[in-house]
Amino acid sequence: MKEALFLLADLWMIFAGYFYGWKFIRRYGNYLLGLEWMVVATSGSNFLLWSLLGAKSDSVLYDVAYFFDAFSRSVGITLILIMGLMKVTHRYKPSLGVDVAVFAVAVVAGLFLRHFHGADLHADRAAFSVAVFYVVVNLLTAVFLGYFVKRLWDAGARWQAIWTGLVTAAGTTIAITYDFFPLSFDDANRTIFYTAALATWGTQGFVYFRAYRALHDHNAALDANPARATETLA
Repeated sequence: MKEALFLLADLWMIFAGYFYGWKFIRRYGNYLLGLEWMVVATSGSNFLLWSLLGAKSDSVLYDVAYFFDAFSRSVGITLILIMGLMKVTHRYKPSLGVDVAVFAVAVVAGLFLRHFHGADLHADRAAFSVAVFYVVVNLLTAVFLGYFVKRLWDAGARWQAIWTGLVTAAGTTIAITYDFFPLSFDDANRTIFYTAALATWGTQGFVYFRAYRALHDHNAALDANPARATETLA
């Protein structure tokens, strides 16, 4: 039963990543969010294949899994997420050069930080620092997402604001639990934890897309009716 739930959670994350990532690109031209969503989906696909092939620690898929993990935890679902959402919060439109540069930074971060995964946090000070770094950047991102929730609420998208707040809280809980608070009742492969994590990350992809769409539509309505925009700011 646990294995079936794990596979369903992973498939959900894969679907949400590719489907909504493509929608970000096709509908809104937002390559930052679109490509990051697809990175998450590719990570899930790699994780699924690794699991189905026996989940061996000496597999190249194992190393690839932790590259993607470090990629998104360090820069992807932090800096790239914030920059992508700023298109609807601040009408920020990064240049192609900025898009390429930030993904290059994420690749470098992923290649470097993946080496610290699995180290004993009590014995390895560098690994402990990396784990703290992941939590700190997640909390900083959560602060911005709190602002994003407020913008949604003020725009009248109350349900999207509530769901965004809830899924962000869940994501932060996963980030804190990941390295520092392993579940005592979990198995050696952390099946329960990863099931919860994959389900949460997939739901974040779904909820953040709908929240982005709501704020985009609100901005478009204000642009079409400047008088309403003046009333809103008054």
